[in-house]
Amino acid sequence: MFVKALRVLAGQLVIFISFITRPRPMQRAPEAQAEVDRAAADLALYQFRGCPFCVKTRRTLRRLNLSVELRDAANNAEHRQTLEAEGGKIQVPCLRIDEGGQTRWLYESSAINEYLEGRFAAAA
Repeated sequence: MFVKALRVLAGQLVIFISFITRPRPMQRAPEAQAEVDRAAADLALYQFRGCPFCVKTRRTLRRLNLSVELRDAANNAEHRQTLEAEGGKIQVPCLRIDEGGQTRWLYESSAINEYLEGRFAAAA
């Protein structure tokens, strides 16, 4: 009971610190932002709200000004089941990438951030 309360408190602290130090979104020309929004529509991030690695990935999403659907795998049984059944394991963060009729599941915050930087940072 005490450990769970401590974990919840630590998660809320991580979220608060992330909120007050969040990066500014990248500015793009309206046409470029529309193209980025179209490309980002094929992405979904499975995450837990208080997970520090998920916070790291959400900060990258904000900095790159990406509108990616966030799917709560902790509190939504459907998202959790999809992550396990299709992704292969319940591990967050996990980026679901739908490209060319195929779905790819990318785990690990550093790998996700590297993918997002490579795909979207040059579109500035």
